[in-house]
Amino acid sequence: MENKEFKKTFGEIAKKYKFSNAFGGWFKANEECLAILELQKSSFGNNYYLNIKIFIQGAFSRVYTPNKDLIKSPIGHITNQIRDNKIFDFDNLLESDKRKIELEEFFKDVIIPFVDKTMSISGVKELEAKGKITLLPAIKIELDKVGNLPN
Repeated sequence: MENKEFKKTFGEIAKKYKFSNAFGGWFKANEECLAILELQKSSFGNNYYLNIKIFIQGAFSRVYTPNKDLIKSPIGHITNQIRDNKIFDFDNLLESDKRKIELEEFFKDVIIPFVDKTMSISGVKELEAKGKITLLPAIKIELDKVGNLPN
């Protein structure tokens, strides 16, 4: 599978899980959060990194909408970069069908559970309390502010 075909396949799977495409990335939004998936080409090898970025609606008095700056931003309020996975490594000569199957499983087992949990303020707080994510102090303050706003 060539890089171009991989990005197309990634996009098809993302769409299946209700992500929309914009500015070379994929996003999903609700009233609490905006999640972005971005494939970043490595400068050091024939592989990609997967950046998962979450922006909390209302943090820093902003409403976040998908735009080029956010999609290409190196970080979000919550950032998870996935590296060293054979699915994203094109020096690893996986057959196209096998790479697609493993990518589907990766979405189902890793990406979707993480994104689903981080699409709510309560889910973000739960992950942080369990030590699954680390929030910078400024993000914690903003999370507390927006988490206590009346609906």
